[in-house]
Amino acid sequence: MSEPFILGVNYWPRRKAMYWWSDFDAGEVREEFAVIRDLGMTVVRIFLLWDDWQPTPDSVSEDCLRNLGTVLDIAAENGLGLDVTFFTGHMSGPNWSPKWLLDPNEPPIGQDKLVSGGEIVNIGYRNSYIDPVARAAQRFQVRTVVDAYKDHPGVWMWNLGNEPDLFAIPPDEATAIGWLTEMRDLIKGLDPKHLLTCGLHSASLFDNRPHRIHQTFNLMDVPVMHSYPQYIHVVRDPLDPDWVPYTCALTSALCGKPTLMEEFGGCTNTPGKPSDTWKWQPYGEDREVLMASEDEFAAYIEAVLPKLVEVGATGAMMWCYADYVPELWDKPPCRDSWHERFFGLVRPDGTLKPHAEVIKRFAATQPTVQPAKRTVTLDITADEFYEEPALHTIRLYEQYKPGGIRLEF
Repeated sequence: MSEPFILGVNYWPRRKAMYWWSDFDAGEVREEFAVIRDLGMTVVRIFLLWDDWQPTPDSVSEDCLRNLGTVLDIAAENGLGLDVTFFTGHMSGPNWSPKWLLDPNEPPIGQDKLVSGGEIVNIGYRNSYIDPVARAAQRFQVRTVVDAYKDHPGVWMWNLGNEPDLFAIPPDEATAIGWLTEMRDLIKGLDPKHLLTCGLHSASLFDNRPHRIHQTFNLMDVPVMHSYPQYIHVVRDPLDPDWVPYTCALTSALCGKPTLMEEFGGCTNTPGKPSDTWKWQPYGEDREVLMASEDEFAAYIEAVLPKLVEVGATGAMMWCYADYVPELWDKPPCRDSWHERFFGLVRPDGTLKPHAEVIKRFAATQPTVQPAKRTVTLDITADEFYEEPALHTIRLYEQYKPGGIRLEF
C-alpha cells in the first residue's frame, strides 16, 4: 500500500507571528489548526524560537514547554502531526538570538538583522556550533523537550533547525557532521520511534557549505529541501513550476533518498491586484521580489503539486500559514522584510486565498507517494558536485529544463 503524500504547512499565527510563544493564545491555535485540517493538510511545522525558549543556557521556559504541550494536544485533536523544529535562530530575514549567546567581541551580523529579547540589537553572538555553552544548551533543550513529549500523539517529526547555517556556519565539515551526529544520537537515544531531519535550504545546492546534502541526510531519516524560485536570480521565471520539483529531485540524487519539500511558496499582492515587483531596501540592501496576483499564484501551486509527486517527493509543505495582521508590520520581520507580510494561505483577515482552495482540491484526491517518473541523474559523485555546486546545480537544471536558466548571468 502506498504511503500518503504529505501535505502540510509551516506555521506562525497571523495575529502573533514570531511573538506567539511570549503571548500565547490557545484559542488562536485551535481556530487556525481547524482551518489547516479542513484544507486536508496533515502536518504542521512549528518553530521553537531560541530567544523565547531558553532564557538561560541551562533552562527551558516552563511557559513555552507547557504551551507546546497545549499545541500538541490541539494538533492531535485535529488529526495533525507536528514537525517540531529546535533552537530556531534564523527566521524570515533576521536572526533571533538568546541574550546569553550575545558577545560584544563578535562582529554584528548586519543592519537591523538581529533580534534578542524581542528587540533589535546591534551586537554579535558566539558560533553555536563551536561555543561549548551553546552546545550544552542545545543538548539541554533537546533532552527537555523530547523527554517531555516523545510519547505524545501530536509529534510527527523532530527537526534540528531552520536553515541553521543562516544563523551560524560550522567552521568545517567535521564540525557539521559531529554536531548532527551528537544531536541525532541524543534524540534517538530518548525517542527511537519518531522521524528526524534537519531543515536545509537551497543554499546547500549552491554553496560549498559544511552542511552538505549527502552528508547531512545520510545521518537523518528524512531528507528535506526549502526552495523558492523567486530568490534564485538565475532562474528565468520567479514562478517557474519546475524549479521546486527539480531541487527536490536533485536533493534525492545527492543523498539517495526520497525528499520532502518542507518549504515552498511565494508572496501575493493584495486581493484583486495584478502581479507586481516590489523594490525596497531592507537591512541597507537592495531587494526585489515578485508579488504575484492571487490567481496567478494559485495557478503556480496547481502546477507544482503534481510535479512534486512526479519526482517521487514524499510531500509538500507550504510557506506559510498566514499573512500577518497590519499591527505586526512595524516589528521584525515584517518591518524590513515587507514580502513576509503576504506569504500566507490566508489573508490578514483570515479568509482563504485561492491557492488554499487548490491545496484543498489536491488533498481531496488523496495523493500517494509514487516512484519517481522524472529524476536528476548525477554524472559526478556528490563530493565532486560540491567542488563547484552552483555550476552543477545550474548545469543540471539546463538538462532538466532547457531554457530555464539565465545563462548570461
